[in-house]
Amino acid sequence: MAPITTDAYLQAVKFRRTVYPLTNKSPVSDARIEEIVQGVIGSSPSSYNTQSTRVLVLLGAQHEKLWDLVREHALPLLQGAGEDVVKSMEGRFSMFRAAYGSVLFFENKATVDEAAKTHAAVAGMFPQWSEHASAMAQVQLWTALELEGLGANLQHMNAFPPVAAAIRKQWDLPEAWILTAHLNFGTVNGEFPEHPKKLPFSETVKVAK
Repeated sequence: MAPITTDAYLQAVKFRRTVYPLTNKSPVSDARIEEIVQGVIGSSPSSYNTQSTRVLVLLGAQHEKLWDLVREHALPLLQGAGEDVVKSMEGRFSMFRAAYGSVLFFENKATVDEAAKTHAAVAGMFPQWSEHASAMAQVQLWTALELEGLGANLQHMNAFPPVAAAIRKQWDLPEAWILTAHLNFGTVNGEFPEHPKKLPFSETVKVAK
């Protein structure tokens, strides 16, 4: 197998976007989606190879069930924020529900705690390193799915603790699985977004001389 070039890798990185208007269709099979998820999780790095990241893949009706659950448990928490906020979030939840599937990312606290015990000298760093591992897996899967012809957007329903608890209960997940984020995906409904404007490198990159 020929090595992948740096330029090809950078093209893939630059291609990834946040895409909101999605449909409940997929240009690839469920088996292919599962293969991509496994490929990412099986190769994504983690400090001391702790492998603390866990994922839940929800497709079709299971994905719709997720957003029904989010709506049920999140909207009551927003009532005090005003009618406009509730209405806006209802619209967003409906938009996310219209996608084909989602991958939920968790960090296994039991794994993180065990790593902290094993490596006591740096024990306090493992929660942060765990977040790094999760973020790397998220962006890798996001990129891979979009290269496959899907659009995707990353959401954080862990902002609502009752939602995270309901998800664990609905899909019989261990209490140690802590929700970090989830990726909605489906066929892009419209044009793929342009590259957003970025700050100049003079502000973001410093090369010591």
